[in-house]
Amino acid sequence: MGHGYVIRNPGNWTEGCMAIINTTCDHYDKKSMKFVKLPNTDFWGSDQQHLLSVSFQACRNICISDCTCKGFQYQEGTGSCYPKAHLFSGRTYPTQDVRTIYLKLPIRVNVSGAIIPHSNLFDSVARHLDCDQMNKSIREPFPDVHKTGGGESKWFYFYGFIAAFFVVEVSFISFAWFFVLRRELRPSELWAAEEGYKVMTSNFRRYSYRELVKVTKKFKVELGRGGSGTVYKGVLEDDRQVAVKKLENVRQGKEEFQAELSIIGRINHMNLVRIWGVCSEGSHRLLVSEYVENGSLANILFNDKNNTLLDWKGRFNIALGVAKGLAYLHHECMEWVIHCDVKPENILLDENFEPKITDFGLAKLLNRGGPNQNVSHIRGTLGYIAPEWVSGLPITAKVDVYSYGVVLLELLSGTRVSELVEGSDEVHNMLRKLVRMLSDKLEGDEQSWIDGFVDSKLDRPFNYAQARTLIKLAVSCLEEDRSKRPTMEYVVQTLLVADD
Repeated sequence: MGHGYVIRNPGNWTEGCMAIINTTCDHYDKKSMKFVKLPNTDFWGSDQQHLLSVSFQACRNICISDCTCKGFQYQEGTGSCYPKAHLFSGRTYPTQDVRTIYLKLPIRVNVSGAIIPHSNLFDSVARHLDCDQMNKSIREPFPDVHKTGGGESKWFYFYGFIAAFFVVEVSFISFAWFFVLRRELRPSELWAAEEGYKVMTSNFRRYSYRELVKVTKKFKVELGRGGSGTVYKGVLEDDRQVAVKKLENVRQGKEEFQAELSIIGRINHMNLVRIWGVCSEGSHRLLVSEYVENGSLANILFNDKNNTLLDWKGRFNIALGVAKGLAYLHHECMEWVIHCDVKPENILLDENFEPKITDFGLAKLLNRGGPNQNVSHIRGTLGYIAPEWVSGLPITAKVDVYSYGVVLLELLSGTRVSELVEGSDEVHNMLRKLVRMLSDKLEGDEQSWIDGFVDSKLDRPFNYAQARTLIKLAVSCLEEDRSKRPTMEYVVQTLLVADD
């Protein structure tokens, strides 16, 4: 049907379309890609992110730099940018519309014309409908009247009416049984039935504790431990590697725990660790998430046991990816999510050293300060805690912005800031002095100090303009007055401009 896609099944349009070329990331080369413009068109959902007031070129660069991006929607005037991970629920509007889709295709794909009128497009699809390829179940309810005759057609409608009446009657009896007899079910059976429905309607799967004991080989391989619990490596029956975290000090009951996890289950972003399932059985509370190959940023940046040195491009990409993940949590989730513990230990790196934030959404689940703890009590890790935690001010997403600023300094210097001094007061005082010093340096024209601040293990020369941008962002994120700190959306936009 044009634009590098064809109908998956000519006999059944509901199965959608598929690409006629290989669009995987295995041999991805952004220089060999182009975009085909589809005016007055939109694909609902599957947005990787939502950016406001960006240029068309910046939106294009975001999509072409990401091998998982299939295209992007751009709205003239507002500058809204929606990179798309999948192309579903597409629609072309018959009237003039500001929404425009740009499909990403390899240059080698021959597309006849950059813009194909939607009328011609759908006409060509209609001419290729092949009823002979329809599934038997689709074709048989619509017999050929020229072959069967009018009498058989009447019988078809009669039997159809009987079948419809039977379906309605069975549905009525089923609903009556559910509402009348559900009172006789034991609470555990009723909860299990409701959980089964939740599994079908969400991305979560409910695991039993016995299953996870088997998956982890009795919790044999420990990946790490922290304030929220201990993480173990496991392998599912489909050979998928997973990380299983035993949560400690969970204060909610079963129903509250499930309600909080329903929020986490809807969170899906390339820079956030994917949660596959949960176990809530007796006193056991466990999360099953994707396994991230290269472990935490802290191990690679500070311990360097495997002598894995992050080059400048890798560090800048980590700064950008973490900012994207936090911006998604703060601004694009269905519910407002504050991480409350952003630090290198909670930033994992996959096989391509793409960052994935973990432990998001756990702030409400853990009871580190007693049974009456709420979000106003101090959370987080020494050295990354924003001043408002100590001063007792209401907590907002700006606490994550402050922690992100500390992570930026550590990415740049290759040194853990909190290890320079001991004690919370000393750490905050030291950070204040460091921020003032960097702020004074940024006001001058001298550039040589940047070389002295950046990790000495990095090869020279590196991108000094990008380094200056990261330092400037770190200084603004570490402002004592939280109202002066930028939002994570602003940080992402600034880094995208610096990455061009």
